Amino acid sequence: MRLDEESPYLATGVSRREAWSWAMFDFANSGYTTVVITAIFNAYFVAVIANNEDWGTLAWTISLAVSYGLIILTAPVVGAYADAYGAKKRLLLLTTIGCVLFTAMLYFAGPGDLWLAAALVILSNFFFGTGENLIAAFLPELARSDTLGKVSGWGWSFGYIGGLVSLGLSLAYVTWAQGQGLPADQFVPVTMLITAGLFAVSSIPTFLYLKERALPQPHRAGISVMHEAFARLKETLDRVRDYRDLTRFLACLVFYQAGIQTVITLAAIYAQQVMGFNTADTMFLVLVVNVTASVGAFVFGNMQDRMGHIRTMALTLLGWMVMVLLAWMAETRGMFWLAANVAGLCLGASQSAARALVGYFSPAPRRAEFFGLWGLAVKLSSILGPLTYGLVSWISRGDHRLAMLISGGYFIIGLAILMSVNIRRGREAALHAEAI
Repeated sequence: MRLDEESPYLATGVSRREAWSWAMFDFANSGYTTVVITAIFNAYFVAVIANNEDWGTLAWTISLAVSYGLIILTAPVVGAYADAYGAKKRLLLLTTIGCVLFTAMLYFAGPGDLWLAAALVILSNFFFGTGENLIAAFLPELARSDTLGKVSGWGWSFGYIGGLVSLGLSLAYVTWAQGQGLPADQFVPVTMLITAGLFAVSSIPTFLYLKERALPQPHRAGISVMHEAFARLKETLDRVRDYRDLTRFLACLVFYQAGIQTVITLAAIYAQQVMGFNTADTMFLVLVVNVTASVGAFVFGNMQDRMGHIRTMALTLLGWMVMVLLAWMAETRGMFWLAANVAGLCLGASQSAARALVGYFSPAPRRAEFFGLWGLAVKLSSILGPLTYGLVSWISRGDHRLAMLISGGYFIIGLAILMSVNIRRGREAALHAEAI
């Protein structure tokens, strides 16, 4: 099978090589979320930088909340600009450079460097999240409308393999460093350099082979680029009633993603503070979970186009509820391992399914803008969920079990809203917009 050949699952004119190069960005950037946000730096931030103070978890969640707040303010405008000027790929390059640079600079954050660490997390995560929105906007250009779930699943499953590689390299170094008797403040910073370097190298195929198919659109005379971007965004918001099913799904997304983002950003902290895991234990757990997440993204991505978007999403949300109960009740490492792997299966499936559904509801001329709204919803949830957990753990003086249980309520709300989304009506609204 040649990479320059087309596939029945891809849009006309899209080769397997180009689809692979798009998926390679998921491979490249997954190391950041896996190592910095999920497995290593978050626990290091609480235990070493914040010296295990009661406010450490809250400080971590506030830092992430600030970065997501910045993305919320800028994502729709960045998307509108990318659509208007056909600039998704150029902007993607800028965000990649920014994330790689500030991730590498986390190397310099050590014990007591709270403000430096917080600032670098805010900046690196801002560039990561903005790039995540931009790469997602390429999906409807690469896949056929009836195979969005399958192609999105390819990307997510490949992405988790990238997280595995980054975490595996970091684990190998950490295991060696601990064998040499080095403390965490000497070996954790090196994992930031490993993560940044892998991100930079692995993203090269994306910028070599992924094509910018969107053409610059007619511009309004006499106004600045920024004003034009805001004007386009205002038009979308003014017509949001025409996309009521997209709006409902975005509301659903805010709530259930609040639960998911809580698990992603606080899993290592929960493992170490509640279950007594050390750094190597946590890294190995997350490494295995990345395998199950990859499997979940691939399997459910293939099922989604046959089973239906809503049924697939509902099934994964039920799985998330089971996971929260297992983690809350876990007294042994075995039960916590089971909860973590249930989370892995649901994580890959729900992330892939959501991206495909947004693409299904998006009219072609406004894809980047609509994925900007998707990013806005995800980032709002990334503030809501982790901050809820952080506040509960702070108020309860470190009761992480209670914080996890309360955060699980967001999955129930998300499922209730999901039941009101009409797939056919949402797709018809997108097709109608393209015909105008």
